[in-house]
Amino acid sequence: MGTKTVHVSDFSGRVLDPGDEVARVVVLEHPDLIVGPVRLDATAAEVERIDDAALDVAVVEITDAHGGQPRRVALTASEFDALATDVPMAQLLKTAEQVRSAKPARRAAARIDYATMEHAGKPHRGRTTEEEAKLVREHLEEINKRLAGEGVRQIDPSDPDHAERYGFPEPAA
Repeated sequence: MGTKTVHVSDFSGRVLDPGDEVARVVVLEHPDLIVGPVRLDATAAEVERIDDAALDVAVVEITDAHGGQPRRVALTASEFDALATDVPMAQLLKTAEQVRSAKPARRAAARIDYATMEHAGKPHRGRTTEEEAKLVREHLEEINKRLAGEGVRQIDPSDPDHAERYGFPEPAA
């Protein structure tokens, strides 16, 4: 028995031909996005339509006078530029004080045990132990469900890298 992988555009639902160029679109922010960034597959033509529809935007953080939680706002660049009435916005941005991002305090990283159901299959740089690989092979559906819920890439046994990492049979060429 063999396995056949079919790629489908997430936007149109069209089955992609082997010669189609597949582009990945990562959605970073969207009002309906719940679990964090997600990846969608699309054709090159569909991605071109995204580029054509792109807006020049300004994304700003606003903190009220009482020092509350900052809120992030996106607006068109022209609407933002119109707020500068004394000096053109381009000049204002060149002379404004640069803000350094606050770096979180470094904590001693606790070692994560990837050979547990809580962490098995998560992407990591280290070596995959036989215990983790076995757990992934035996509980693939459950682990992929958890990974999807965390907004992390799922494990595809037909992907040669995943097959090698987790000990799945090599996919047919």
